[in-house]
Amino acid sequence: MQSQTTTTTTPPPFQFPREYSFPPFFTRQHNLTTHHAQLTKWASLVLSYCRHHRLYKLTLSDSSASQFPLFYNAKINRRLGISDIREVVEFLRRDGRAEWVGGSDSNNKEDGGEGGDVVWIYWRTPEEWAAVIEGWVESTAQRGSVLTLYELREGDGARGAEFHGIEPELLQKALGVLVKRGKAQIFGNEDSQGVKFF
Repeated sequence: MQSQTTTTTTPPPFQFPREYSFPPFFTRQHNLTTHHAQLTKWASLVLSYCRHHRLYKLTLSDSSASQFPLFYNAKINRRLGISDIREVVEFLRRDGRAEWVGGSDSNNKEDGGEGGDVVWIYWRTPEEWAAVIEGWVESTAQRGSVLTLYELREGDGARGAEFHGIEPELLQKALGVLVKRGKAQIFGNEDSQGVKFF
C-alpha cells in the first residue's frame, strides 16, 4: 500500500543579487554617477524582494528597518542606514513606485507629520493592479457581476489570481482607477463594500 503525503509548496528562497554580498553596496557612494547606480540597484532590489514576499508596505522605524533582512546582510554584518533607506524610498517615490502612507513625505514625518514611517512599495502600481483586475474580470466573465471586496481579496473565486490576498487599501486604490475609467462602480458601506464591473 502506498502512503500518501501531503506536500505544501513553499516559494523558493529569495535570491539576492551579487551586490548584496559586497560591503560597499551598504555604504553611500560619493561619486554622483556611482551613487545613482547604487540607488538604482537598491530600488530594483526593494521591488524584487517585496514582490517575492508579497509585501505591500514597509515600516522604516530605526529598530525594524535596521534588522530587516532586506537592509541587513548578517553574513557580512552590514546594514543600510536609516537615512540611506529613506533615500532609496524617495528614489522609488519619484519613480512612482513608493508612496508614504497618509500621503506625507519623509521630511513631514521628521517634523511630526503622520505616516512617514510606513511606505507603500508599488512592485505593481495601483494602475498596474487595475489592469490585472480588469484582465481577470474579462477572463472569468465577471463583467456585469457584483462582488464584495472581500470576495476579490479572499474568496475562492479569485484564488489563484495575482491580486488574491492584496492589501485592502491597495485594492481600493486599484478599484478607484477602474472607477475613474468607467470600468467599475463601488457601493455599500466601508465594512461591506461591493464592486460592479462594466
